[in-house]
Amino acid sequence: MHSVATTVPVRTVEDLCRAGLLEVGNGCRIHSSAVFLTADMLGTPRPIILGPGVTIGAFAVVHGGTRVGQDVHLGHHTIVGEPEYGYAVRNIYQGAGAVTTIGAGVVVRAGAVLYADVNVGDDTTIGHNTVLRTGVRIGSGSQLGANMTVERSTRIGNGVRCSPGSHLTAETSVGDRVFLGAGVRTINDKQLIWRDPDREQPLEPPTFEAGCRVGSGVVLLAGVTVGARALVGAGSVVTHDVPPDTVVYGIPARGHEQVS
Repeated sequence: MHSVATTVPVRTVEDLCRAGLLEVGNGCRIHSSAVFLTADMLGTPRPIILGPGVTIGAFAVVHGGTRVGQDVHLGHHTIVGEPEYGYAVRNIYQGAGAVTTIGAGVVVRAGAVLYADVNVGDDTTIGHNTVLRTGVRIGSGSQLGANMTVERSTRIGNGVRCSPGSHLTAETSVGDRVFLGAGVRTINDKQLIWRDPDREQPLEPPTFEAGCRVGSGVVLLAGVTVGARALVGAGSVVTHDVPPDTVVYGIPARGHEQVS
């Protein structure tokens, strides 16, 4: 018995434009190896819109529903608008696409992956190999370093700096002008119960209020709030809320002084 391989017909940029599935603004530069997948895993087609001056690098993949603003740069091997599929955060996803919005002047560096229903504000930078999962929202003028994982429905404000290698768990809230050092780890599950609906408890993500600063290597437990303008020293383990304008450090982190 022989297996039969099936292939999807390749449609050129010109074909997609004629079909109304791709809109390309003036001055766009698209590498010949870039791929546009207008239909999601359920077969639903969604148009892709590229604003003026967009650059798309080699082997980039852009999915249906993606809307890219003016002068955006999508680096080599980037993936934008990837439909969620399989089990994740107590749900099973069927591969449905959604609108994915990239604001004007955004830079998405090589290897980054942005899932469907992500929204990135103007003039924000997404670092190499960083992953933004479904429903992530990022404000304008923020910078996310390389090799980060930002889980589903996380909210990141304006003017935020996240250093490389950090992990923001699902539904984390990051206020405006927050600074997160390298390798920050967040937790949203106090029970550590997985795929047991009879025992699972609601997730409790941490919150970073406006202007707070968190040093490299910090671990924040579930439900913790770091108050506005607070400072958490590198390598700390934060087990309780940090009041605004307070300096804390240690394992567990304890208050030592006020921010000067």
